[in-house]
Amino acid sequence: MPIQRFASGGAYEDEVGYSRVVVAVGGCGRTGWTAGTTALVGREVLHPGDAYAQAMVALQSALFALERAGFDRDDTVGARMYVVDLVRDAEAVGRAHAELLGQARPAATMVGVTALVDPEMLVEVELTAWRAEDGPVA
Repeated sequence: MPIQRFASGGAYEDEVGYSRVVVAVGGCGRTGWTAGTTALVGREVLHPGDAYAQAMVALQSALFALERAGFDRDDTVGARMYVVDLVRDAEAVGRAHAELLGQARPAATMVGVTALVDPEMLVEVELTAWRAEDGPVA
């Protein structure tokens, strides 16, 4: 199967119509993309007002989703971080990224945005992973 979709059971996956991770399997390996991931657990945003804590939750959740799809942290090749108040929170979000992905050193982009879907959300992340092996996804 060249494309596989993984759900996490998140509150909005069915409502909005998306997958937590999509994996494309090809002759040269597997690539996995996470959906935008925030500090939302159930329908509650964790750590209002704390960009570092929200970034940690979002990154850990995205990494866990990739792990469930058969990737390791070191397979992470790309990271995008969307930050509502870039001037205030770039350092905190960058620190969380470095703590969780600093050894993998993915290509990373941090972008300032005007808003996320919930006003308590300060950061949203997307990760991309690639693995050279070609075979069934876990």
